[in-house]
Amino acid sequence: MTASDQETPAETPAPSDASALVDAPAPAGVPAVDGPVPVDAPAPSEASAAAPGAMTPRQARTLRIAAASVVLVALGAVLAVRLASRTSVLVVGVYGLAMILCGVVIELSRHGRTRLGTYLLGAGLAAALAADWLLLP
Repeated sequence: MTASDQETPAETPAPSDASALVDAPAPAGVPAVDGPVPVDAPAPSEASAAAPGAMTPRQARTLRIAAASVVLVALGAVLAVRLASRTSVLVVGVYGLAMILCGVVIELSRHGRTRLGTYLLGAGLAAALAADWLLLP
């Protein structure tokens, strides 16, 4: 065998068209995909990189929207009870602002700002409880 008979990897010509790349076997650890892959599908490495117990962004948004909706309904019930016992513009103001804040959190979560919505919901609820304890008789 002579040196000219042996091929080295550097001498192997690269494929010139994309169809040759599709027929290549998948690298180790990446599942093989039959047929074309949609553009909006997550890459296999992204799916495997997530922790097994972690939520997807869609699940996190849905959870925060549900939490803000539950808080919104609860604030509406508390507002009705507080107005039945004592009619006050201050009561409507405190609980009305807290309910508006819940709506803002729902919209932030719908647009992908879940962390900001969570912080805002926590701070807003703490402020509403503090205002109820300090301001309302």
